[in-house]
Amino acid sequence: MDSSLTNIFPSSSSTIASDVDALFNFIFYASAVFFSIVVGLSILFVIRYRRRGDEPATSQVAHNNLLEIVWTVIPTILVLIVFFWGFKDYVRLYVVPHDALEIKVTAQKWFWSFDYAEGASSVNELVVPVGHPIKLLMSSKDVIHSFAVPQFRIKMDVLPNRYTVAWFEAVDTGSYNIFCTEYCGKGHSEMLGTIRVLPAEESAAWIEANSNMGKGLSLEEFGAMLYKKKACVTCHSIDGSKNTGPTFKGTFGSQEKLKDGSSVIVDENYIRESLLNPKAKVVEGYEPVMPTYQGILKDRQVDALIEYIKTLK
Repeated sequence: MDSSLTNIFPSSSSTIASDVDALFNFIFYASAVFFSIVVGLSILFVIRYRRRGDEPATSQVAHNNLLEIVWTVIPTILVLIVFFWGFKDYVRLYVVPHDALEIKVTAQKWFWSFDYAEGASSVNELVVPVGHPIKLLMSSKDVIHSFAVPQFRIKMDVLPNRYTVAWFEAVDTGSYNIFCTEYCGKGHSEMLGTIRVLPAEESAAWIEANSNMGKGLSLEEFGAMLYKKKACVTCHSIDGSKNTGPTFKGTFGSQEKLKDGSSVIVDENYIRESLLNPKAKVVEGYEPVMPTYQGILKDRQVDALIEYIKTLK
């Protein structure tokens, strides 16, 4: 389903998107019409009633009752239309359907994490079924963020120490971008995610598989999976190249110089502390921008990442 103004909007892919677009189009075209009328008449009057030579200035008309009624009544009607139309859409946007699936969304610098009622979790990837309302219960671990999905026409601030709620129902399968639209620091532009909308059976299968993530895998294999799924790849390379954070290649067993001038041996305890309390020991040459994974990683996941890092010689 495409927006009527396809050159302005991305595709409309939720049940509310077409209603939001319709209201925008009404305001846009009404404004364009009245802008054209006002500018056109202004130009006409400048030309028609301009002063010529020594002619006396045009006499002033005190008022015109009919004209004053027209330019009062018409804008009032338009404003009332926009108000009631907008209020109807507002209610639809903020009243969550009773049968919505609830997913917990946690924002922190600089990624999104999602927790499902079935026990699955993911980072920067939200998987939902098509044609079913989804309730997002959102909070932040640090500063104010903002969860926005342009194709769904939803945007909601995500605040620390309280919950905010948004909901949507996707009408098409596919992948849709998640943006943070509240400036939240150095990595703001990299705080991106994806909503994958799947048929109901595929979505259920994904949730079941991720509820048992790592089952049947060795710790090393599980760690390699988590490296990508938990967004470690965003800041830490495995080929030795410098990124926002230190590379994982060859780091285990090495000695790292810290920002405070001291040194530390990269062992299991150091990696665990860096995952759960990353600001405790900051490597020299890097900023203390890594978020904590406390409450996001389970013990086996921490162990798996440690084992994976050990293999990166």
